[in-house]
Amino acid sequence: MIRKNLSRLVLLSALALCTAGSLVSEASAARSSTIAESKTQKVTQAPTQAQPPANPRNMTFPPLKFQLPKSERVQLKNGMIVYLLQDHELPIVNLTAYLNAGSVYEPEAKTGLASLTGAVLRSGGTLKTPADKLDRELEFMASSIEAGINSDNASVSFSTLSKNLDRTLALFAEVVREPAFDPERVELAKNHALEGIRRQNDDPKGIAGRELARAIYAGHPLGRIPTIATVNAITRQDMIDYHRRFFYPANMIVAVSGDFDREELLKRLERLFGDWPNQTAPFPAVPAPGEEMTPAVLHVQKEVNQSVIRMGHLGIDKNNPDLYALKVMEYILGGGFTSRLTQEIRSNQGLAYNVDAYFEVGRRFKGPFIAETETKVDSTARTIKLLESIITGMTQSEVSEAELKLAKDSIINSFIFAFEKSSSVVTQQARLEFYGYPKGYLENYRDNIARVTRADVLRVAKKYLAPENMKLVVVGDQKKFDQPLSTFGKVQEIKLNNN
Repeated sequence: MIRKNLSRLVLLSALALCTAGSLVSEASAARSSTIAESKTQKVTQAPTQAQPPANPRNMTFPPLKFQLPKSERVQLKNGMIVYLLQDHELPIVNLTAYLNAGSVYEPEAKTGLASLTGAVLRSGGTLKTPADKLDRELEFMASSIEAGINSDNASVSFSTLSKNLDRTLALFAEVVREPAFDPERVELAKNHALEGIRRQNDDPKGIAGRELARAIYAGHPLGRIPTIATVNAITRQDMIDYHRRFFYPANMIVAVSGDFDREELLKRLERLFGDWPNQTAPFPAVPAPGEEMTPAVLHVQKEVNQSVIRMGHLGIDKNNPDLYALKVMEYILGGGFTSRLTQEIRSNQGLAYNVDAYFEVGRRFKGPFIAETETKVDSTARTIKLLESIITGMTQSEVSEAELKLAKDSIINSFIFAFEKSSSVVTQQARLEFYGYPKGYLENYRDNIARVTRADVLRVAKKYLAPENMKLVVVGDQKKFDQPLSTFGKVQEIKLNNN
């Protein structure tokens, strides 16, 4: 259903080209016929002037209109919210549940607890269905159930054929409500986490991203990373307690899409979750990240041929009133092959293959602004200077009208591709409520982008870009740098360890 509606938008453009092609072909055929007749007949009067072929570039069509697909919102008696969108095109059902949880709520001494709980939630089986049996049964039905917990949410999802919906939904309910946290699977997950920590310094890009987050969010849960000590401190009982604390119906929003019967599905959900009690303990308070921004130069010595460069500072959250102007600004600065960073650093100077800059919009806390690239070791300082100068340039004068138009058109025209599948539609609408986005956010998104002006872009660049206060992280071999990193400020050396 969703794909068909989107296809109609694309077909209108295609029909324009086909119509133009037909007109050109008809005109060519008419000219050929006239030439043939002139060879066999005497012409007694001047031939009629042939009509010029239609030019597709000059053809006009009514504007294309895209209406956001709608899903239905239902709240169960126990407080669980369900978004529904039926789509009978394929015999498949997808469901995703979001819960307000995350690593920001775990104790510092047990950093890694949330991600481990998410990993074992599914792999550890349930109180009714042991782990091995759960694996075999899902595989036999060609169904899948996945779970995970990141910094600010937990999610459990499944995908199944319509004919297996009843059983897959029942197993899903077991995973969500009654995970067993099988001791062997707990130990396996902990061993995987420990091995990941031991190998965390193998990837220079991973090092740079990790150290930048630690610098921007110093002293905040978002800046913590698991260590061997914190993972070893985590017990199976910690996982059970974490699950009991955050998994309850009023803390969950469910998005369902695909080939299902609405009434039957709601009855099943009430039957499976109706007697699940709600948690009454107050939700943990997490402080906001520190607002003060100070510059820093951080270096990680690693003997590689390519330096990894990351720079940034604290940015914005979803409630920022300048969100739309910032979206346009970041597109012009570093949002694609036409951005200023790509045009200068990649195309003109040939210093990097990939370079970009963006605001990672925070949903519960302010996210970071990040500029990133990789370059040859002997062009490290030169590339850093270019990054800084281009970012600074955004704060000094208005962008061109051509840059503004290209950015706005690109953002607006790509908007419809977020709704290509029914599962994308319903999960996106569920997530908007889950994170507390204002009503009308999606409906007004394109109009808000369209209203951004050159003056708006300059204003938000001056307000939210702080090139003089960025944290700069460089992973590379300082012996081969074209200039010492001390050119950019006092250097703090970060010693790598696998603890």
